[in-house]
Amino acid sequence: MSGLPLDGVRILAVEQYGAGPFGTQFLADQGAEVIKIEPAGKGDPLRAWGDGGIEAQWKVYARNKKSMALDLRDPQAIAIVKKLVEGAQILVEGFRPGRLEEMDLAPETLWAINPKLVIVRISGYGQSGPYKERPGFGSVVESMSGFASRNGFGDREPVLPPFALADSVAGLQGAFATIVALRAAEQDGGPNGQGRGQVVDLALLEPLYAIMGPEALVYQLTGRSRPRTGSSSTTASPRNVYETSDGKFIGMSASIQTMAERVFRMIGREDLITTEGFRTNMERVKNREEVDRIVGAWIKTKTLADVAKTFEEQSITASPIYEQDDILRDEHFREREVIIELPDDQLGTVPMQNVSPRLSETPGVIRSPAPLRGQHSVALLEELGYGAAEIENLKEKGVVEG
Repeated sequence: MSGLPLDGVRILAVEQYGAGPFGTQFLADQGAEVIKIEPAGKGDPLRAWGDGGIEAQWKVYARNKKSMALDLRDPQAIAIVKKLVEGAQILVEGFRPGRLEEMDLAPETLWAINPKLVIVRISGYGQSGPYKERPGFGSVVESMSGFASRNGFGDREPVLPPFALADSVAGLQGAFATIVALRAAEQDGGPNGQGRGQVVDLALLEPLYAIMGPEALVYQLTGRSRPRTGSSSTTASPRNVYETSDGKFIGMSASIQTMAERVFRMIGREDLITTEGFRTNMERVKNREEVDRIVGAWIKTKTLADVAKTFEEQSITASPIYEQDDILRDEHFREREVIIELPDDQLGTVPMQNVSPRLSETPGVIRSPAPLRGQHSVALLEELGYGAAEIENLKEKGVVEG
C-alpha cells in the first residue's frame, strides 16, 4: 500500500514483551515494514500472554507486521540478520545490555554494514549505570520510578498498575525517538557531510519517571514525597470517583475555579463559594476530604443516569466509570471507530484499538493481521538471494522456521 508516511522504512524488530512491540506497532500503522524476528521453535514471548489459549496480546501488538523465525544462537541466523541490516533503516532490540555485542551485532558492526542504521536499545535501566545488568520488567520499574508510591490510598499498600504502563510509556517515547533519529540519519550534515545512524538508549525507568511531573522539585521545596491520595488529587478539588444511589460510579474533576463553583451551586451549597476552606482551589485541596464528603453525599442520593445528565447540563467534566461492555456500545466510540474488527483466521474477527492519533491527510491503516510464526521467513530469505536448497537446509537445521 502506498501513501503512508513511513512507506519504504524497514524495521528489524528483535525486541520482546511490551515496550518494543508497542512502539513498533505505531510505526507499522504508519506504513513501516516491521519484520519481527522471533525465536524459531517457540515464538515471541508475547504469544504466551493471552486468554483461553488465544494469543490476545500478540494479535493486537503484532498487527501490520511480518514474522521471521530465526535461532539467533546460530551464526547462520546472525548472518541473515546482517544481510537484512543492509536494506533496513532501523533495528529495535530488547536484550540485556551487552547481549547484542555478544551476538556479533554491536552497533559498530552494524554501522560498518549500514552507516545510517538507527539502533533502538530497550532495557530496564539503560545501557550504562550501576543497574544496567539488572532484569528490568515493567513492574520493577513501576516500583522504582516512584509511580507505585503515588498510586493507591494512603492507608494501604502502594499499588502497581493493572496493565503494562511502563512498557507503554516507553514504547511511545521510543517511537518518537526513533523517528527523530531517522530524520537525523536522513539529513546531510556532520563532519563527513552525510547523516549517520545512532543509538537510541531507551530505559523503561526514565520515560515513566519523566511523565510524573515535578516530583523532584516538590520534594526539594517541601522535604516530603507527595502522598497516595486514591482518586483524589493534590492539585485540584473536587476531583474523585463517587458512588451513585444505584451502586455505580462516576469520575469527576472540577479543576478550574468556575467549574468548582458550578458544582457547589448544583448540589445546593452555594454558600461554600465564600466559605473559608472552600473558596479557592488551594483551600479545597487542603480540605479535600471534606469537599469529597459533601459532594459525594449529594451524588449518593442520585442515580448514575441523573448525575451524568445534570453534570452534562452544567458543563462539568465527568464520566461514568466504564467497563468494557460500556465502551463497546458507547455511541461516541462507535461513531469514531475507536475499536475496529480485524479479520482473523482463528476467531473470524478480533476487536482492537484503531490507529491513533488521527492524521487528516495520511491516516495510518491496519493492513494485515498479526502473522503466524515464521510466516514470512521464506519470502524474506528469497529476497536476500537464498536459493530453495539453502532455505530447506536452514529449516532442517532449525536455523529458520517457516
